[in-house]
Amino acid sequence: MPSDRLQGVALVTGGGRGIGASIARELAEAGMRVALSARTAEQVEAVAREIDGLALVGDVSRADDVERWVRETEEQLGPIDLLAANAGTSGQGGATWEPPVESWWRIFEVNVLGVHLCCRAVVPHMLERGSGRIVITGSGASYLPGSRNTAYSASKAAVCRYGETLANELRGRVPVFFFSPGLVRTEMSGSDFGDDAPWTPPELAPRLVRVLASGRADRLAGRYLHAEHDDIEDLIRRADEIEEQDLNAIRLRR
Repeated sequence: MPSDRLQGVALVTGGGRGIGASIARELAEAGMRVALSARTAEQVEAVAREIDGLALVGDVSRADDVERWVRETEEQLGPIDLLAANAGTSGQGGATWEPPVESWWRIFEVNVLGVHLCCRAVVPHMLERGSGRIVITGSGASYLPGSRNTAYSASKAAVCRYGETLANELRGRVPVFFFSPGLVRTEMSGSDFGDDAPWTPPELAPRLVRVLASGRADRLAGRYLHAEHDDIEDLIRRADEIEEQDLNAIRLRR
């Protein structure tokens, strides 16, 4: 378990259940003051009570809600040092051509637009203060063949590319990370895979976020990280090699 002790304020989206709730608990245990958001008030309020955090209710794909979350977090807890842009959905059922277009597009609204709205809301404040970090929950579905469904896989490919591009744009100012939590058994994934699936231990993603929040891995900003298959301490030691050889990156090789 990482020994990093953290300070400051974190905003965790999708914090009412699953991976987001686990990230919120990990950051609170590490010493951060945590605000967490979700659409379901009962869920997010329960986790907030557990960690003495700030519960925020709303829709990550609505700019007004996201801006309100940032405003309330900074008013009640202080400046946001870490954005954990975790909210996501898999949503689509049936063949690609069967669900209503609105259902298919909704996955992009949550998984991609939601991340952008959160980053857009916090980055100016981080730049003004000269500090802050962003961690985006991606997925191996962004590059693995035959993953899930067209909307989910395409949205995660988009958000990982978004994370790398934003990291380049903010290099030297605000580190931006994106990572795959692995196949974690949650309410969202549990019905899609059987009991014998290669489930990832649920504690790995929160532990990775804790290390990324510490600042020790800042040289890995913009690299694809996997909570289970990457040893983050090894990657930190090999940062020069990773940069020189362009490792931990989603690339076309010929």
